[in-house]
Amino acid sequence: MVINRLKSYLFSPVDGSFLAVFRIGFGIIMFWEVLRYWFNDWIYWLYIRPTFYFKYYGFEWVEPWPGDGMYYHFAVMGLLAVFISFGFLYRLSAILFCIAFSYIFLLDQTYYLNHFYLVILVNILLIILPANRQFSVDAKLWPRIKDHCVPAWTLWILRAQFEILYLYAGIVKINSDWLNLEPLRTWLASRADMPLVGYLYTQDWAVAVAAYGVIILHVVGAPLLLWRKTRLAIFIVYAGFHILNHFTFSIGIFPWFTLFGTLVFFDPDWPKQLWYRLRRLANKCAEAYNAGGIADGSQHTRVYYHERPWLQTSVLGIVTFWLLFQILVPLRHLLYPGNVSWNEQGHRFAWQMKLRDKEGFADFAIRDPATGQSWYIKPERFLTARQTIKMATQPDMILQFAYYLEQLSSQHYQLDDVEVRVNNYVSLNGRQSAPMINPTVDLTRIERSLMPADWILPLQVSLKQLAQNR
Repeated sequence: MVINRLKSYLFSPVDGSFLAVFRIGFGIIMFWEVLRYWFNDWIYWLYIRPTFYFKYYGFEWVEPWPGDGMYYHFAVMGLLAVFISFGFLYRLSAILFCIAFSYIFLLDQTYYLNHFYLVILVNILLIILPANRQFSVDAKLWPRIKDHCVPAWTLWILRAQFEILYLYAGIVKINSDWLNLEPLRTWLASRADMPLVGYLYTQDWAVAVAAYGVIILHVVGAPLLLWRKTRLAIFIVYAGFHILNHFTFSIGIFPWFTLFGTLVFFDPDWPKQLWYRLRRLANKCAEAYNAGGIADGSQHTRVYYHERPWLQTSVLGIVTFWLLFQILVPLRHLLYPGNVSWNEQGHRFAWQMKLRDKEGFADFAIRDPATGQSWYIKPERFLTARQTIKMATQPDMILQFAYYLEQLSSQHYQLDDVEVRVNNYVSLNGRQSAPMINPTVDLTRIERSLMPADWILPLQVSLKQLAQNR
């Protein structure tokens, strides 16, 4: 049967050094990310200084630690990242780091980044993957867990995760704005002062090569990572792409995290191959397996792979569910009418990366129906600069801020049942500014939900109209 063959392949042993190195790299990158928050004082400015936080739907209950709690939280995260890298109390450390990082992620959707979402997904996978069987403190402390091999599904689930990321990153760019070179043209023009490549950033032909080349790289190049003959060449192209992204755009750890993750497409024993070429050391796992047994725990390995069919079936079911989830969730924006870059419905958690450049403003009006008196509110009185900028272009965040103004009116001014409306204009990818939220709607009467929002006005200005206006 096909299922039995699939099980046999996915549970066959492969060299586990790729997974150990992946664990080490994940821990190092996460430790560096924690240090960046300390060095830039982001802990204070992002999670202590604000008086209001924009919450994800269903996670309104998540609140920052009081006092200096956020500093302690990041200190613990840094320590856990070190533990993960060294493979010390690995499983517990991975679980706690995932909880701690997800907590930071959920505090304020102002700071949503696709690569933070990727970190959480990969962290969840690392919790269930046996990444501490080699090159770890755990393997020294508890020799029984030491094993030079891991089941093949651990390799393929990581490959699938990064393959999905890359494919969607290319597919979502097949839209009219991107194919007409926006917003890439605008972004690159602002970096015309870059050494060596800055001149090219002002040339339409170069922007077109970049825009269409990114689509080809992801849609065609990503599958070619699975083919051994083209793998190295595509990886080198990806390396150049990520490095150029790092110097062109301010996108944090994303280029390095994804580039490091792309190493899982090489042979599972690539770290040992590299070590062998540098130091002429033999691949211990391959030699032992070819000789008919796995060194340092062969009996444990054979039992794990071949004599637990219930475990194989369970793992296969979990892997299938995980992959279906990863494939379907990014498509949910198709359930909503309109342009996802405009209405933002289904935009997050869908690898909609570097697709839109939005600028706008949002001024709020509070009206007391009992007296007919109105007050006009500037959001910057209550929000940080970054929150203000983000909120003005995000319908869900505008709705949350309207709720907040209603709450303030009740608590501080004893005004019950006030009306809150917004005057909101947004420019998408260089278009002429247009209203995004219906200004006649009392936002306090709108229930926050995942359903299509009829209070968001449709995008009516096209790039073609923009070109004509110019």
